[in-house]
Amino acid sequence: MGKIFISAGHSGFEGVFRDLNDGAGAMMEVAELMATRDLLIAELRSRGIAIAAPSDDLNLQEAIDWINLRAGRQDIAILLNVDVVKVPELRGATAYYITHNALRKRQAEIITNALTKRVPEIANRGAKADTIACLGSLSFCRQVSIPSVVLELNFANSASERLLMQTRRRDYVIGIADGLQSWLHETATTIPVFSPMTQGNKIITYPETNINLNGQGYPERGILVSGNVFVPVDLVDRLGFDPSQIPLSCRMQYQGIVYVQAIALRELNTAVSWDSATRTLYLKTLFKVFAGQIDQIMGLGNASEVQLMMFLKNNNEVSLINYGELPLLYREEAEIEGVNHDVAFCQMCVETDFLRFGKGIDPAQNNFANLGTAIAIANVLGASFDNQRTGVRAHIQQLKAYACAAPLFQPVVAPRFNLIARGTAPYLNQLTGRWAIDPLYDRKIIALIRRLYESAGIF
Repeated sequence: MGKIFISAGHSGFEGVFRDLNDGAGAMMEVAELMATRDLLIAELRSRGIAIAAPSDDLNLQEAIDWINLRAGRQDIAILLNVDVVKVPELRGATAYYITHNALRKRQAEIITNALTKRVPEIANRGAKADTIACLGSLSFCRQVSIPSVVLELNFANSASERLLMQTRRRDYVIGIADGLQSWLHETATTIPVFSPMTQGNKIITYPETNINLNGQGYPERGILVSGNVFVPVDLVDRLGFDPSQIPLSCRMQYQGIVYVQAIALRELNTAVSWDSATRTLYLKTLFKVFAGQIDQIMGLGNASEVQLMMFLKNNNEVSLINYGELPLLYREEAEIEGVNHDVAFCQMCVETDFLRFGKGIDPAQNNFANLGTAIAIANVLGASFDNQRTGVRAHIQQLKAYACAAPLFQPVVAPRFNLIARGTAPYLNQLTGRWAIDPLYDRKIIALIRRLYESAGIF
């Protein structure tokens, strides 16, 4: 039987989770995670299960690399984490798994079911695909070479959940240990043992998969490794992408051929889906038509009003109650100024967390992009606008100010429009450090654009 890698409290922004090394409150959260991890390690070792844990001084990427260097074929990995949100009704535990992987989804459910069975006071939010994250993926789910999940234990801004974890920590740990033990046992019993290919040697072989590229069968086969499909690197070249853009942790060499993890192709503007019945990987070059445009602020959008509405609803079910006209407003206002409405709309989703708001901005301010004011006003955070259309118009004007030097077609309503050096940021990556200090700001917006196009079937 394999071993379990347990990671917790490592710094580095990971999708929906904030950096756990940010501030005194975050340090308290790290301490809680460490205490839970240490007790979990002791519990699992008492059951005779082998454990490995990366050092506390490693950041998230270093922890992933540390695991990959030491992982064996029957090992599994879990990252313990917490979330912080402004939505008071969100409570409970969630396990995130790599999207389109039914096996990993079921294993994530094993963890949450075991935890909430032991501590029924915890709401079971079940297993969720990692594409729900702001970046469109979670690196711990994608880059760890062995089966892995991210377990969100609770919401740290909930005093009741913090108290429950502190007073029932041992029950938390026993529940997680039960789930991990079941998962590890399943992994050990379902991985096939292959016969030796040559006398005295046992060579590992992997099941083959079919590949369908843009509706056509691809002549080479992929391989299935720990629930993840890998494709020959030559396919990446044929798509016109640079293989060096794919992390080394997402590659492997097998029978003289270099393979890359198929899900990593999502970062290269390719849709990836899996049909388990036919063992076929489907790849579609989503943005071939839009190459060089997906990150340009000026230009035409591609999503319809209905597609924007459905995208918003799928990510926040109650958003359309008060903001049903927002997709239309973004299309209309962006078209007037020549701004790509897909870019503007997805930036709004990042800034407002799909209209849940936060960041100190009140929904009544109709400020959909965290716009500041030209002159600071006491006790007021950010700009305010009389109605939703004006708020959208201000957002579009601010984008245009950064993206080009062309004049506006409507009167200025963006408070800082005339203070911006025109045309300094025609691309999204140039907004990072200007619009927001988050070093992943542009990647989050682009990830949402990809998700929008995937959900809308825009190829």
